[in-house]
Amino acid sequence: MGKVLIIGAGGVGTVVAHKVAQNPDVFTEIMIASRTKSKCDAVVKAIGNPAIKTARVDADNVDELVALFNSFKPEIVINVALPYQDLTIMEACLKSGVNYLDTANYEPKDVAHFEYSWQWAYKKRFEDAGLTAILGCGFDPGVSGVYTAYAAKHYFDEIQYLDIVDCNAGNHHKAFATNFNPEINIREITQNGRYYENNEWITTQPLEIHKDLTYPNIGPRDSYLLYHEELESLVKNFPTIKRARFWMTFGQEYLTHLRVIQNIGMARIDEVDYNGVKIVPLQFLKAVLPNPQDLGENYEGETSIGCRIRGLKDGKERTYYVYNNCSHQEAYKETGMQGVSYTTGVPAMIGAMMFLKGIWKKPGVWNVEEFNPDPFMEQLNKQGLPWHEVIDGDLEL
Repeated sequence: MGKVLIIGAGGVGTVVAHKVAQNPDVFTEIMIASRTKSKCDAVVKAIGNPAIKTARVDADNVDELVALFNSFKPEIVINVALPYQDLTIMEACLKSGVNYLDTANYEPKDVAHFEYSWQWAYKKRFEDAGLTAILGCGFDPGVSGVYTAYAAKHYFDEIQYLDIVDCNAGNHHKAFATNFNPEINIREITQNGRYYENNEWITTQPLEIHKDLTYPNIGPRDSYLLYHEELESLVKNFPTIKRARFWMTFGQEYLTHLRVIQNIGMARIDEVDYNGVKIVPLQFLKAVLPNPQDLGENYEGETSIGCRIRGLKDGKERTYYVYNNCSHQEAYKETGMQGVSYTTGVPAMIGAMMFLKGIWKKPGVWNVEEFNPDPFMEQLNKQGLPWHEVIDGDLEL
């Protein structure tokens, strides 16, 4: 049915490639491209499908991307490179007439700040080109938005309170490691928290607000309020929302390491001079920390990510909790990657599938909650991320 080009051969890219290869009725030709071609070749070898093509490309270079797109001619690009590279890849898609999908919104390299404005600004250009761009199609953002759209369609006349809850109860047996790119992960956690309430954004100190929340099959975990990009699009697309928050669990040992990293200046993203060489401390730290791709083999436990929603149906208050639990070990058995990569990579593949099937296809730039959630939800059950519902239960929030 379609040609797909995957940019990025890290943990998420590896999962995307495995899942794309498992659906040959939809994805008829596949290419994986990355700055390091040998990483792409290793993914192809692990999948065992020599028909998958590989290429080297610098995703910061529009001309290199355009040349690759023009030679392979994909129908859609799945961008699982770094968030800094979203705009160059979108530019290349416009120049080459290629549709676009990513899992995380753009952020500038020199400021720990992310918002959708940079990518939303491309809306008219994609419309005029007759091209579709699907933003934030991982789990959170991604499935969290689809869950919200599904709840709005089937269970609520009015969504009023939304809490996205993300628990990783796994153990990778490392003293300290991040579950995805350390640079992005640490930037995200160490910035101020932010949530939406009564038509305004309220800023908190980093990790200032926290409480115990109970996760299915896991139990209570200390959960911290963070800012996460899908809140920005969800409150825009569901204007009845009075309050929207995002919560993530962290263990005390992780937070102690994080505090030390900040206190000694290793979380800095500005350049420092080291023996006449300019280095960014956080990028150096990334080089010495365990590679998230290598955590899977000894990873035990599971993730639990979902949406806890309160609102009105037929004039009465209703609560709804929809979630997925993902086993790190099962994810590793299937793809060689741990559950955090798996929960991001599977939805990216499903989003591209929705596009190629013509279900999520309309010119412009869109967040996932702006499409029909039902066929996506159906595929989650088929592709390894089954979801569960609790109707009118205690949300704890």
